Amino acid sequence: MGERLRAVLPSIFSVFLALAVCWGFIALTRDPEVASEAYLQMLRGGLGDWSMYLEGGRVTVLTRPIGEAAIKAALLLLTGLSVTVAFKVGLFNIGAQGQMLVGALAAAVVGAQLSLPAVLHIPAAVLAACMAGGLWALIAAALKLTRGVHEVISTIMLNWVAVSLVDNWLAVGPLRAGAGTHLSTTGTAEIATSAQLPRLLGEMSRLHLGFPLALAVALAIWVWLSRLRSGFETRAVGLGSEAARAAGIPVARRTAQAMGLAGALAGMAGAVLVLGTEYKYPGSLGAPYGFDGIAISLIGGNHPLGVALSALFFGALRAGGTRMQLLGVHKSYPELIQGLALLFVAGRLVWLSLLRPRKVVPVAPQKQPAPSPEVPRA
Repeated sequence: MGERLRAVLPSIFSVFLALAVCWGFIALTRDPEVASEAYLQMLRGGLGDWSMYLEGGRVTVLTRPIGEAAIKAALLLLTGLSVTVAFKVGLFNIGAQGQMLVGALAAAVVGAQLSLPAVLHIPAAVLAACMAGGLWALIAAALKLTRGVHEVISTIMLNWVAVSLVDNWLAVGPLRAGAGTHLSTTGTAEIATSAQLPRLLGEMSRLHLGFPLALAVALAIWVWLSRLRSGFETRAVGLGSEAARAAGIPVARRTAQAMGLAGALAGMAGAVLVLGTEYKYPGSLGAPYGFDGIAISLIGGNHPLGVALSALFFGALRAGGTRMQLLGVHKSYPELIQGLALLFVAGRLVWLSLLRPRKVVPVAPQKQPAPSPEVPRA
């Protein structure tokens, strides 16, 4: 079995095992038929109702579910890449949620306050979100490099600082829509039409430019890590900082660059959410996509292309989760599947030991003892 296949199989087995376990939960609490139908509805909600379309239904029974799946996949992909890039330099970025919050707020402010043509307004809002997320992540990088503060601790704390700063003050205070008036609104002002990400299929789907943008970013990250010198040096630092330093690699610079890029990717996820679907910073971002990025990255094997496949799969499941409610099954089952898959991936060494080829050690033939020489008798 090839090494690449052995590296991928644990994630595939973990996902299938999570699907089987959750199906069993539904079957035990309801019955097997409901469990199977609930899974079928989940697939229809994420990949489209192909049976209805083939029977003469409108094309929107395909485009709308696929569009919703792509929207969620784009957010999962960008936050997953954020965690992956930090992993490559040996850091565990748990702060993607906070970085996404500040990035979303920056995109909302630029989208609402600036007056530019769309060809400039959209890049300006996305760039502002990337800069805000990157600077927020660099706080943790600076604490790590100058004071030795572990990034897990600093990024977790920075998440709560971001929530308090953005959700509990700026979005409901100085940056609230109609601030200084008696208007009762939640979140920031609506962004201008020129800042909205264009929809790719018009009224047939909410699919917008953020999805191909996320795929392009994943491809760019893969090229950077596998083909460029700076990407090689980043991976070398992650494999062994002391050895990398001895080889002349600027460890501190690569660490700061990787962490800043990780924050920029999470900030871009916030921009995609605000510019693509919300059109303002709401009172709260809702789904914790930043934390979901940890699961997406680990299930994807910390490889940009693997993260893309993982994001596409779970984006489809989460988009279809709402249709499970038609059968009385809670819509959070896709999140449960994702969590169980992450738990099973954590037992990667068990999977690898099961996949390791068994070598049969040949048993050496036992040598017969040499006959003792006879002593001549007198």
